[in-house]
Amino acid sequence: MVRVTVWNEYRHEREDDNVAELYPEGIHAALADALEERGHDVRTATLDEDDEHGLSRDVLDDTDVLLWWGHLAHDEVSDEVVDRVVERVRDGMGFLPLHSAHYSKPFKRLMGTSCSLKWREAGERERLWTVEPGHPIAEGIDEQIVVPEAEMYGERFDIPQPDALVFVSWFEGGEVFRSGCCYRRGSGRIFYFRPGHEEYPIYDQEEIITVIDNAIEWASPTDGVEPNFSSVEAAEPIGEE
Repeated sequence: MVRVTVWNEYRHEREDDNVAELYPEGIHAALADALEERGHDVRTATLDEDDEHGLSRDVLDDTDVLLWWGHLAHDEVSDEVVDRVVERVRDGMGFLPLHSAHYSKPFKRLMGTSCSLKWREAGERERLWTVEPGHPIAEGIDEQIVVPEAEMYGERFDIPQPDALVFVSWFEGGEVFRSGCCYRRGSGRIFYFRPGHEEYPIYDQEEIITVIDNAIEWASPTDGVEPNFSSVEAAEPIGEE
């Protein structure tokens, strides 16, 4: 059982009646319910929960994979908490920034780029094409996922070249976008997944939850040799004939 923390800014749902109708308990609660049904051990955390945004060191130490949803208040996230998240990712915690979390402080720090892109809000159709069908994150997913209404994100997406690109989006207005990007930073795995605009019921789509579920399994920590970053004795004799 993977220990998952779903972090959500939780502002739209409290300030916009239309979003509140779609996600009355918040996006974090909707994702948590869906992932608990998939067998994960899930907790939630939100921006205004406390001074640490619900992400104390103890919470992060007890988290295998952290999901992150934010949009309006990226700059309100404490740099101390960002440092803590980035450190845990490098130590092996999985990290799944969703949709507008491309501009989140942790993702930008881990990418080392602006993570900027084009966008348009027109409620247009999106086709997510599975371009790496053999990847574990694509297990059980057809050649394409159709999202009936979505916010458009378009290239250029200012990110490093992904280690693996699992999904590419096409939008009704003509743009394309790298929507499913895998990275490794230190011992941690990162999967950026684009769908999830708050004004549409995208997290009600079974295929979208399947991708997130697969990504959690892929990003969860694995056993391996602990890196040793210190002065060490020679493993073989030096200078002996």
